[in-house]
Amino acid sequence: MERFAMKDLAGWKSSPRRRPLLIQGARQVGKTWLIKNFGRMNYNATAYINFLDDEAMVRQFDGELSPSRLLDAVTFYTGVDAKDPATLVVFDEIQECPRAITSLKAFAERRPETHLIAAGSLLGVALHQGTSFPVGKVDHLFIYPMTFDEFLIATGNEIMRNTLHEGDFSLVNSFTERYIEQLRRYYFIGGMPDAVQTYLDSNDLREVRAVHNRLLFDYEHDFSKYAPAALAEKIRLVWNSIPGQLARENKKFIYAAVRTGARARGYEEAIQWLVDAGLIIRVNRISKPGLPLASYAEKEAFKTYFLDVGLLGAANRLGPSVLVEGSELFSEFKGSLTENYVCQELVATGKVIPYYWSAENSSGEIDFVYDYDSQIVPIEVKASTNLQAKSLRLFVEKNHLERGLRLSLDGFKEQDWVVNLPLYGTGLLPDWFYDLEGQSKQPNVQ
Repeated sequence: MERFAMKDLAGWKSSPRRRPLLIQGARQVGKTWLIKNFGRMNYNATAYINFLDDEAMVRQFDGELSPSRLLDAVTFYTGVDAKDPATLVVFDEIQECPRAITSLKAFAERRPETHLIAAGSLLGVALHQGTSFPVGKVDHLFIYPMTFDEFLIATGNEIMRNTLHEGDFSLVNSFTERYIEQLRRYYFIGGMPDAVQTYLDSNDLREVRAVHNRLLFDYEHDFSKYAPAALAEKIRLVWNSIPGQLARENKKFIYAAVRTGARARGYEEAIQWLVDAGLIIRVNRISKPGLPLASYAEKEAFKTYFLDVGLLGAANRLGPSVLVEGSELFSEFKGSLTENYVCQELVATGKVIPYYWSAENSSGEIDFVYDYDSQIVPIEVKASTNLQAKSLRLFVEKNHLERGLRLSLDGFKEQDWVVNLPLYGTGLLPDWFYDLEGQSKQPNVQ
């Protein structure tokens, strides 16, 4: 399967200012597969250490953190010359060896010729538990579930993907139903690589759902394994409440929906644990659309989304039969699947942080707002072909914005105050937009 992050890795390898690379992401988003395939295609050999399995190597970091000594140990343990510049050195599940995280500073300063990649599934959690971090001495890369674009390529629909990114919307609009059919499949299968591969191998959606259920079980097991007992139960309650939170018309996170009488003080740490583990996406409310949006974020008001739309469907016990029910899948659970899809697509770009806006004394709300290239982009998400966007129009006019963006199942349409972008074109963001003259800025083709 093709992952666009391969290009990020290639850029890291060729950079004259290359430092050890720290790759983060939730469990099972494909970090290890990506690293091993990158090593196989770009190096003579890969010296691979997994600190979850290789306890003997964990002990090597109890002593002096000399890069030369550590590379000798890696060479002895793996049988691969780790000091050879043509070798990729990999420290996987590095959160299991905090001293290895600390050692990255020494590698950056004293052994810059070594191509070193470190990866961790619960690294964000470990770093918030007091692990010494080599600030300014590492490069970073976050890996997310496969995007819809990557899904199209994996399922043999690369031509559909390329046509979309070439900006020929008259052609794209004529094949809207084909795009919607693939998007419907993506809503069910999602972007977890194991689920996508299972679909490719078996073409059996029941097998795909079994993968989802196993992942959900494994994530809950991690709560007990990596969090203190008292916190683990709160994490589990928050995690299990999210599908129900998203099923409401107002998707703002409500603590009382976690447990009767629950308050922010008792559950903030649990929510942050899930964010640090990469399992949920937290979208804060903004009080006004000013630049930068981060300055107007209200941490007390927020929404939470799953890392993957397929997992959300599994948590909601959505069966394969929905794929034959037309557009019902898109409006299921009050559009929660659609909003989750848009949110994870925006986050996966690595270029924007999504927020949302809601009025203080009315029902007006903008589903997502982000800033990019000194522009504020408000997005209204429609789970069907309903093109009414009263809140979006008022928001654009009141805040003197050039235009707003509506994502729906309808084809590409341009009006004076809004552009309708098909939901299956969400991957064009944030680089793509239309200026006031209606001239398209061609999106980057991956």
